[in-house]
Amino acid sequence: EDVDIPSRRVLITGATGLLGRAVFKEFNENNWNAVGCGYRRAQPRFEQINLLDSVAVHDIIHDFQPHVIVHCAAERRPDIVESQPDAASQLNVAASGNLAKEAAGIGAFLIYISTDYVFDGTSPPYKETDIPNPLNLYGKTKLEGEKAVLENNEDAAVLRIPVLYGEVERLEESAVTVMFDKVQFSNKSANMDHWQQRFPTNVKDVATVCRQLAEKRMLDPSVKGTFHWSGNEQMTKYEMACAIADAFNLPSSHLRPITDCPVVGALRPRNAQLDCSKLEMLGIGQRTPFRAGIKESLWPFLVDKRWRQTVFH
Repeated sequence: EDVDIPSRRVLITGATGLLGRAVFKEFNENNWNAVGCGYRRAQPRFEQINLLDSVAVHDIIHDFQPHVIVHCAAERRPDIVESQPDAASQLNVAASGNLAKEAAGIGAFLIYISTDYVFDGTSPPYKETDIPNPLNLYGKTKLEGEKAVLENNEDAAVLRIPVLYGEVERLEESAVTVMFDKVQFSNKSANMDHWQQRFPTNVKDVATVCRQLAEKRMLDPSVKGTFHWSGNEQMTKYEMACAIADAFNLPSSHLRPITDCPVVGALRPRNAQLDCSKLEMLGIGQRTPFRAGIKESLWPFLVDKRWRQTVFH
């Protein structure tokens, strides 16, 4: 029997995380030979690699010889970055620069996942050419990571994305899905931010963009540099919570919109909307409507399954 062995190889860092799992699945289901690596949750499904161990990183890249590396691993929780700045900088900046150098060494195309938080949110929408001005340390470390990547590998790509949601293992995995308990337990009122404008984006869509970008690059070496991708539905957390309630036929009258700028935690940009026309002009992109995507993501966490009839029939 002739076994069809996919000739295209992709290595995904952070493959245990919310985005990394979706990226691994997307490549794996589209005839790529995908290897994922993670750290704390890696085994048995993924390779366990500490990205701060430059020897281990060098070895896996030289052993596997990937054509593409999608670098999803990061410390992405702004408040954790503020409290652990050195560890966050090691992962978001130093490890990213090293990975870019190793990728350049074997001619692999690196996609570095970055964030809309590199912008200050005062003059949206933002094009790739707009000058970044991060308000918090998370945004600063991701911007420094972008620079480290492009300095070590001029053929790499930076993909900036906003707040993500998708098929979570725990509700806390996403700033969008974490609201579900507040929505479901309607016996007590819940304050929800109604100040910051967000563009919730499904990890499946970002994964598709990564694969399309990689496949486009295989045909065209000029595909490199900085790109933006985002959902196109503008919502505050309050509006997302109401949409979640609506999707599951749950009440939302206990949700209270708070229109003041938040005073605790890391500073957030008011509206860091990303202009995605550069990727759209390349014919790259996919957008899942928020209500459909959030229903699919949160269905397993619905407490009262009696709603099953009304939600799906």
